[in-house]
Amino acid sequence: MARKHYLAGKGSMDLPFLLLALLLTGIGLMMLFSASFPSAYYETGSAGYYFKRQAIFAAGGIVVMLITAKFNYQGLRPLAKPLLVFSIFLLLLVIIPGVGITKNNATRWLGIDGVFTFQPSEIAKVAIIIYFADSISKKKERMASFREGVVPYAVVLGVMAILMLLEPHLSGTILIVGTGAIMMAVGGLPAWLIGAGVGGVALVAWGFVALVDAGIISYGASRINMWHDPWLDSSDDGYQMVQSLIAIGSGGLLGNGLGKGRQKFLYLPEESNDFIFSVVCEELGLLGATLILLVFALLLLRGFWIALHARDRFGTLLVVGVMAHLGLQVFLNVAVVTGLVPATGISLPFFSYGGTALALQLFEIGIVLSVSRQIPARREG
Repeated sequence: MARKHYLAGKGSMDLPFLLLALLLTGIGLMMLFSASFPSAYYETGSAGYYFKRQAIFAAGGIVVMLITAKFNYQGLRPLAKPLLVFSIFLLLLVIIPGVGITKNNATRWLGIDGVFTFQPSEIAKVAIIIYFADSISKKKERMASFREGVVPYAVVLGVMAILMLLEPHLSGTILIVGTGAIMMAVGGLPAWLIGAGVGGVALVAWGFVALVDAGIISYGASRINMWHDPWLDSSDDGYQMVQSLIAIGSGGLLGNGLGKGRQKFLYLPEESNDFIFSVVCEELGLLGATLILLVFALLLLRGFWIALHARDRFGTLLVVGVMAHLGLQVFLNVAVVTGLVPATGISLPFFSYGGTALALQLFEIGIVLSVSRQIPARREG
């Protein structure tokens, strides 16, 4: 029996994609230090506490990224089902009383509080991408069948969604379901089914907001009301959104200067996590924030270019999954901090504090680089 070789081959990794990822990681670390040093000093006595921890994970993540890029992405196929089962097991552990760690009225973490914690949902995102890419790539035209193209994936997404909503973790649920749905669409779902799915989600979202506004549903009412007008309760439920908008507005066109923001001095909650983009806008202004979003856009475009030129369907779907995950997360984070959508508690890739999340994002970048190394060479002439 022939031995399987999992080295990525002789091709070189895609340099533009690599440089864009490293640029975002570097800018993210810089902005994290700027956003976190007041709260870090207040909470720990060390202004660089959060920055140092994040930098360690960034360095480790880059090493993992480069190692992953050296290996053949086909080696991920045998890991697809075990990783999916393992991620579901971790999500089950989180909701067991006394096992999961609770912060801000949500139980989303495992580990030792104050030492090392991680969110199983981050592992679940990677598991969904690898499992869906492996399974969908084998079906080809059978994806057009409702029984084979929708039912098994809807069941997997449904199980994960239920487990994550029990934490509760709405933003993570949206990301996983959204990423899975995009991969299913790219994998060959018929157009009418895609349209029906998008329309159904939009109808449910509109109906939920309408029922909350009418007073029929109380769950999430405060969040919806503060989305409409956070100044209705600017000292309590609307406080975070108001402080975010003040930070964004005070940045103006050119910003107050790197490190010179004021809202991060214990005014803006989650200034180094979910709302770090508000600090970016305050310190770098509209121009700086736009340039950062442009770098994200270039990363996504280059990623989809790699997906289009991948050697096989598995490689294409892997890259689509990674790019869909990152793109959705960036869009939702920016939409939340600017008040475009209700607050869901979602971090900004490469910027928000969270070592495990950053390391896994860099691992995903490594997968894309591995796919890029096997892009067939162009024929001359």
